[in-house]
Amino acid sequence: QVQLVESGGGLVQAGDSLRLSCAASGRTFSNYAMGWFRQAPGKEREFVTGISWSGGSTSYADSVRGRFAISRDNAKNTVYLQMNSLKPEDTAVYYCAAAPSYYAGSPNIYDYNYWGQGTQVTVSS
Repeated sequence: QVQLVESGGGLVQAGDSLRLSCAASGRTFSNYAMGWFRQAPGKEREFVTGISWSGGSTSYADSVRGRFAISRDNAKNTVYLQMNSLKPEDTAVYYCAAAPSYYAGSPNIYDYNYWGQGTQVTVSS
């Protein structure tokens, strides 16, 4: 079992930045690829970004590429999502998720075994 707890969400204005954190506990964090997903009201949960177990490989949705950056610190069992140039359409609940290492960077929601409870990000115009 892996327990994931997100933090860092909040209310910001368009153009602002925000950094989300996801702290993991349980099984060895470095055994897992990690991802961030988001879900806006009335919409399906969608892939935002993913990172390999080592941090050496990342992938991004087109909608956030160049604005968001994922990173991880295996010594601290934490994955981060740096969000810059935020837009109102980025408003959603953001979830971190863990997948077996061979699913590194997968955008497929079903490849992820463990999920956090989510943190709300609201971007006002």
